[in-house]
Amino acid sequence: MSTALTTNPLIAAFAGEPALLASGAEVRFEACLNAVANHEHREVLMNERAAEGDGFWLSADDWRSGYRPYIVDTNGVLQIPIRGVLLNNFPWQLGGWATGYEYIWRAFERGMADPLVRAVALVVDSPGGMVAGNFDLVDRMFKMRGTKPIAGFAHESAYSAAYSIISVADPGRIYVSRTGGVGSIGIVTSHYDVSGLYEKMGIKVTWLFEADGKVDGNPTEPLSDRARERIMARIGKLYSVFVSTVARNRGLEDSAVRALKSFTYDADDALSNGLADKIGALDDAMTAFSADLDDYYSNDGDDEMTTNTTGSVAQADHETAVASARTEGANTGKTDERARISAIMGCDEAKGRDTLANHIAFNTDMTVDQAKGMLTASPKAEPAPAAAAPAAPAADAAAATFHNAMDATGTPGVGGGDGGAQGQGQTNPDDHTATLALLQGAGVGRFTAPAK
Repeated sequence: MSTALTTNPLIAAFAGEPALLASGAEVRFEACLNAVANHEHREVLMNERAAEGDGFWLSADDWRSGYRPYIVDTNGVLQIPIRGVLLNNFPWQLGGWATGYEYIWRAFERGMADPLVRAVALVVDSPGGMVAGNFDLVDRMFKMRGTKPIAGFAHESAYSAAYSIISVADPGRIYVSRTGGVGSIGIVTSHYDVSGLYEKMGIKVTWLFEADGKVDGNPTEPLSDRARERIMARIGKLYSVFVSTVARNRGLEDSAVRALKSFTYDADDALSNGLADKIGALDDAMTAFSADLDDYYSNDGDDEMTTNTTGSVAQADHETAVASARTEGANTGKTDERARISAIMGCDEAKGRDTLANHIAFNTDMTVDQAKGMLTASPKAEPAPAAAAPAAPAADAAAATFHNAMDATGTPGVGGGDGGAQGQGQTNPDDHTATLALLQGAGVGRFTAPAK
């Protein structure tokens, strides 16, 4: 963080606490959390906790459901977005800005139990996040590894806390985009010493406390050796947990993980040091993963996974579930896209900017919030001159001809009688004279009486 004091409570939550963040990601880190703090729904997103039990997943007509995505593609793959800064006690997925550990777990857990989900894809682009909650999440996910195939896609980056999560992917199934990177296996914290500034300002702070060590590491005085040692001891323990977690998940020795330091690695280096398995663009990598699933299930789950597969289903049930998943995934995607288009075209910001709104809605993948921002910044179009009233369509003319013919011919007494009765407004079913006259009068040709 670039400042000792901040009004952003999300950034303040990192102050003085160990963090799983990539070195050099400070600007992105602060930009993401400032975007969350300034979001139009910040009061809900920053303060509302997740409901217990079945209340976590919201109905489609609830605006909050957009921040808890659960979308299964046509191949039966649940894609879990893990993007932006990773936060504890944050049950949302807020685009490229922030993702909560609780959201990740709920989506992962649901996917593992969902019969329509054949596999889970962790789609990651994150500089890292909080220590709190991270290792517990990863341990829970690891315990379920082997239930269904899991792949991790670093698109573009999976650093520190994000790498901890992506390492849950099955052996051989971490993909990195050509321009992406992984790693930063380390712990960081900070101590701000503002004693010099306070001295220049004439401010003196007196700490009153009971029990030695209570104010160790406070920012109004230089960091003592004892405080430094205690902080480093804590960081060292957390680092050991991080190392052992990655080593377990990736099948590496602790010493090999420690040798990587906290450096970040590009795609080629990641393949060499064991942090990743394949290089490829997200679309291509996802296609390859989906193709692997067909082989995996055709072999009853007996592939290169190192953990026994549990919860297998009969082939017929599996095929039925896959077909249903594809249909549901396609329908869900269509529904979400229709809702996005409708929200963009119908928002107040689109008024007077119809052409631009139409382009954004149908030719880009902008979110509704992004679209509103662009529309607001764009000038409104001049109102077009009123158009002349259109001529009556041909169908109206044909209808008028039909009604005129009816008036001229009279309405045949067509009834629902017993097939031979006449009188009382009913006609002889073999007599088509009136009907033919009506059709011919309306200009409908090529009708003749049926042969008897």
